[in-house]
Amino acid sequence: MKVAFQGERGAYSEAAAIAHFGEITPVPCRTLAEVFDAVERGEVARGLVPVENSQAGSINETYDLLARRALHIVGEHNLRIEHCLLALPGETLETIRTVMSHPQALAQCEAFLARGGWELLPAHDTAGSARIVATERRSGVAAIAGRRAAEIYGLAVLAEGIETSPVNVTRFLALSQQPAPPAGRSKMSIVFTTANVPGALYRALGAFATRGLNLTKLESRPRRDRPWEYMFYVDCEVHHESPEGRAALADLAGVTAFLRVLGSYPRAPE
Repeated sequence: MKVAFQGERGAYSEAAAIAHFGEITPVPCRTLAEVFDAVERGEVARGLVPVENSQAGSINETYDLLARRALHIVGEHNLRIEHCLLALPGETLETIRTVMSHPQALAQCEAFLARGGWELLPAHDTAGSARIVATERRSGVAAIAGRRAAEIYGLAVLAEGIETSPVNVTRFLALSQQPAPPAGRSKMSIVFTTANVPGALYRALGAFATRGLNLTKLESRPRRDRPWEYMFYVDCEVHHESPEGRAALADLAGVTAFLRVLGSYPRAPE
């Protein structure tokens, strides 16, 4: 099965796609929008995109694309992010002068990097940094990326588990042209807008609270077409076609100006 992801070979998104789907043909994409494009055009069977990180927070571009595109969320995967310091074979910690990676990866390894005292070089991608070190044979330069990137590009792992916080998890969403079949432990993702009046959001969320439905996520994003108005993204532990889900959505439709189900899908293991 072809699965599109954002980044280069060896990216954490590729590792998440393999962990979630099993044996796949990975299709790297330069941007998140290109992942959505590939799924919409039928060039791949699935897409996998990051939506939030336990350290860096929500990925706003993913939320905006979910609202604008017509794809279905059909699954989720939580990937533990373990950063490694990678370099050309023969390098040691003592021979490294510069460390390059995505700015978020550099920030997440701040304590380790401070002890090394290396020059830091921001780059567009973690796996891309590893590819540059390998293909350009950059001596004295290390990259922060995952262990899979070391395997793909033939680099040595000088140190692993170098992230400052061990609680570093990225949540990914699987995308498809078709909705997922019903599952036993489901999660529903929706997006809606409310009228700009007092108590509107309170009444909207009441559709879930009165039925004892657990919300696992509430995210607001500005509306591009109306300044100072917002779209709300909600994840709820219910399937939209279950009796409780249908009833909650019916109530919600009565107090919102716009409502769309982004998908119902199996919940990731805790």
